Formats: sequence, structure tokens, C-alpha cells
Amino acid sequence: MTAASPAPERRRSRPGSLERPVNARLYRGTWLLVGLPLLLLAFSVARPAALQAPNLPPAFDGPIAASLATDLASHYPDRRPGTVGARGAAAWFRRALEPYGFDVRSERFTATIHGRRTTLVNLVAEKVGISPRQEIVVMAHRDDTAVDTGLNDNASGTAALVELARSYAPTAAAQRVSLPYSLVFLSTDGGAEGARGAAHFAAEPHARQNILAVVNLDSIGGRGRPRLVLGGNSARSPAPGLVETLRASLAEEAGGDPSRPSGLQQLFGLAFPFNPYEQAPFVSHGIPAVTVTTAGARPPVARRRGGKRLDVRHLGLIGLAAQDTVDAMEQGVALAQGPASYVFLGQRLIRGWAVEIVLVFMLLPFLAAAVDLFARCRRRRISIAPALRSYRSRLGFWAWTGALFLVFAAFGFWGGGDGHPPSLNTVTWPGGALIVLVLLAAVGWVVARSRLLPRRAIRPEERLAGHSGALLALGVVGLLVAATNPFALIFVLPSLHAWLWLPQVQTRHPALRTGVFLAGFVGPAYLVWSFATHYGLGWDAPWYVAKLLAVGYAPLPLLVIGLGWLAVAGQLAALAAGRYGPYPAPGERPRRGPIREFVRTLLLAQRRRAANAETHRAVNE
Repeated sequence: MTAASPAPERRRSRPGSLERPVNARLYRGTWLLVGLPLLLLAFSVARPAALQAPNLPPAFDGPIAASLATDLASHYPDRRPGTVGARGAAAWFRRALEPYGFDVRSERFTATIHGRRTTLVNLVAEKVGISPRQEIVVMAHRDDTAVDTGLNDNASGTAALVELARSYAPTAAAQRVSLPYSLVFLSTDGGAEGARGAAHFAAEPHARQNILAVVNLDSIGGRGRPRLVLGGNSARSPAPGLVETLRASLAEEAGGDPSRPSGLQQLFGLAFPFNPYEQAPFVSHGIPAVTVTTAGARPPVARRRGGKRLDVRHLGLIGLAAQDTVDAMEQGVALAQGPASYVFLGQRLIRGWAVEIVLVFMLLPFLAAAVDLFARCRRRRISIAPALRSYRSRLGFWAWTGALFLVFAAFGFWGGGDGHPPSLNTVTWPGGALIVLVLLAAVGWVVARSRLLPRRAIRPEERLAGHSGALLALGVVGLLVAATNPFALIFVLPSLHAWLWLPQVQTRHPALRTGVFLAGFVGPAYLVWSFATHYGLGWDAPWYVAKLLAVGYAPLPLLVIGLGWLAVAGQLAALAAGRYGPYPAPGERPRRGPIREFVRTLLLAQRRRAANAETHRAVNE
């Protein structure tokens, strides 16, 4: 009996063949170019300097501020904008400042909140300085969500605002009378509803020219570690000198550094600018602004009625740190603006422009390999046009879906927003409207699928063309992202560098193809996950992110680019699943177009139902 001969070993395909079409050597070599901006990034690291506060005796009284907060929360537990409690809280703020000689003025404006047009009121008390047109703003919002008494969020910040105003009142000690810059004590309305009051004040014509810095006090009486919040509603950062001055003041008063978002969270905040705190509108207008809080990435969520006790120590030390920061800025030394954006790592920062250059250079390996793949197809005389037309059909379907989404938003099916971020406390899925959207989108898919389904056996050259066309479109998506917000490349770079290898694994095990394909969703998945965890939205996070697009908070180009990315994902998903078909040639198409074929199918189905009903009636008779 002869021994069985060993099975022949599987030979590895030659580089450049249909099984290994991606030029891995070119891809690896292009990564060497990324080293140049990384070296530049290392030299961009800097340590901002803090302004020095004068040696003045402390004047902020924490127990008095806690007593004021308790009084406001007990008398007006429901301070939602437009309510009787909101008007009572405004009158309380006026009465609290009346003994100190402040003239409190009202700034009224309207906003749509929960589908209802509501009048909101900002209250402004000002201590005029030697330079009246240069202002330092200390602010806190009065309103709450009425789930509990709002003792911490934000009676604590409002009480600290009153106590700070007392320290700088016209009737205060002589050493605080002559100030180089004017001091503005701003009590905003609608802070819990998308920072409406802060956005209104920041958008005033004089704000950008006159305001030197803003210190926002929000939920400062909790037990959590004092925290600095820096983000804005655009890819900007506050002046690093303000951040460092406030950090140093908190460190001196508390005996330890405050917390702040990690470097990765700051980077994602620049890539997808969103922040629920009230410094955000000022930062987006180029005004240095920082929030001090004892809460986390979002204001504290009230769970039950009844007041919780304040942490008087935290309330006192944050009040003293805010006063130290104001005193430091009142020395007549203007804050240096510094880089427009940056990422803090410890007490050092990396300039944003250096990060942007690194991210843009990280596009190059993908672009070089994708263009080389296209050139190889051209040398092999493999036509890319049918693949690009197939992508066009998929893009048409996603454009139809996106247009429906915007039309529904225009009719108010997703709720109002006026371009402001919706409240994190009232997130609900509009089930009926979403079902109608899905049904209408399905109609669009039925129309488009007749040009996308394979009608015959697809040759390897056609699959390679499908990959090449999709990767070229993906490269355009990456360039558009780089042109709009280079920081947002962190969301698409995983898909670029993962999906580039799909042509290389097209003949491998389906599990491997699926894994490579899913790796491209790491960026968008992290975006949704960050909203779910950092902002406590859980399973409501996907809809909240979508609603930011619906209400106009997130820019429209982001939605358009996202639809292009989804069309690429659809084509590569069809290739990975073996369901890809190139756009049919004229001889392969049916006589009727997809829309006429869809209408004909509906009419024939209706006629068949009528014929069946007639047959059933005849049988019964």
C-alpha cells in the first residue's frame, strides 16, 4: 500500500496580481513621510504661563454663598425658561445685588424650546473700570430642569456669582474700586436648554471686540473633583493663558490640580465640536472662556425631587479661585490669545496646526496606494467607469435618504432646535417619523437596486475595478474632510487604512473580509460611544448625534460628506459579501429604467390582486 502524497502547498500570489493588487511596499514607504510632521509636532509643544494674582486678602465667603444657593433653590425650585419660577428667580437675583449698588439690566430674547416660542431673560450687572470697553465676564445660568430643586445645577453657580459681585461692588473696600477693566456679572437664562443665554450674549456685536475673558461657574457645589471644561461649538480652544491661570488658582486653593478632559477627548472635541456647557458659544466666537464645575462631561443629571446638600468646601474654594483669576487679569496685562486650537497634555500643550498637519499627512499612504491601484487597472485595461457609475447609483440612494431627512427636519418632525444643541435631559426617538423615513428610503432603494444587483457571473477584473472605484471615492471623501475640518480625519482615517486592504483579502475567508470591513467603522463608532458614555445618553446617543445634524447644529457639509462615505461603505460591503455587480452596459439593461420598472411592478401587482379577487368571487358564486 503506497503512502498518500502530501497535499500541494498553496502558492502565495504574486504582488500586483489580481489576488494581491495593492502595492504594500509603496504604502509602507509613504508612511516615512509622516515622520516629518511628527518631528514638527514635537517642536510645537509649549507650556503656557499663568498670570500672577496680586496678594490680596480673600473676600469670597463659601458659607454665605451656600446659604444664598439654598434660599434660591427652596423658593424657586422650578426655574425653567418662561415659567413663573423663572421670573421669580430673576427678581431674586435683582434683590440679591440691590444692597451693593449694582444697576441690573435685562436683555430679553426669544427661542423655541420644546416646540414652544419662549421669552428668556439675561441679567447683567456691571462694575465699570478705567477701560470701560474692555470687559471680564463672570457668568452662571439661573435656570434648571425642574427635576429637582436645582440646588447644585445651578443655584450654586448663581449664588457664587452674587458673592463675587459683592466682593467687587461699588460699596466694597477701596482696593477693589479702581479696576483696569470693567467687570460684568452675567446671569443667563436657558443654560440647561442648549446654552441659549450664553449664545445670545456671545453673538452681540460688541462681544468679540470688548470681552477679554469669560469664567463660567456651573454646578460648583457637588462632591466631584473641580474640573475645567474647555471645548467650544467649533474647532477652537480658549486662550491657554486663561486656562493655566484658572488651573493654577484652583491648584493653590484646593491643594491639587483640577481635572480636565483627556488629550484624546480634547482631540475628539475638535474633530466633532460639541459641548453642553456655556463657555462653548464664547470659544466659538474667538472669546477666551472656561467653565469650572464639579460635574463631569455633562451637567449633573437630577434623578429625584428634593434638595441635596452642597459641598461648601468645593463651593468656597472654586469661588476663591475664580476671584484669584479675575484679580490676576485685572492687573492690566492682556491675555495672549495663543494658538487658535490645541490639545493639553498635562501642563503642556500641542498646537492644533501641528496636529492638523500630522492628520493630513496620514492621508498620503492611502492616497498613494489607491492611485497606484487605479493606475494598475488602467495598465491592465480594466475599465473603472462601470464601478464609478455603480457608486453613483449608491450615492443617489443616500442623497435621496439625506434629502428626506432634511425635509422632515424642515417640517419639524425631529423637533426644534434653532441651531442650538438639544437638551441632554429630554432625548426621545421620534418613532413614527423614523418609520416613515425608513419606508420612503426603502422605496428609493427598490428603485436603485435594479442597477446594483449582479445579473451574471462577475469577473475578478470587475471586482477589482469595483474596489478601485470605491477607494477613489473614499479618497475624495478624505480630502473633503481635510478641507472642512482636518481634525475630523480621525473619524475617517480608520476606514481609509482598513478598507484599502479589502482588494487584498477578497479571496480569503469571509470572516477575515468581514473583520477588515468592520474595522473601518471604528471612527464613527467611537463618536457614538463617546456620546453614549461621556454624556450619559446610552442607547439614545445615535439619535442625539443625528438630531445635531437635523437642527443645524452640525454643519451641512458634514452630512453631505457623510452620505458620500456611506455610499463607499455600501459598495465595499457588496464586494465583501460577494453581491457586487458593476453598472450594466447598455446592452445588459432592461428596456425600462428603474423608476418605470418600479411603477410597472406596482401596477402589475395591483392588477394581479384585482384578478385574484375576481377569480375568488367567481368561485364563491
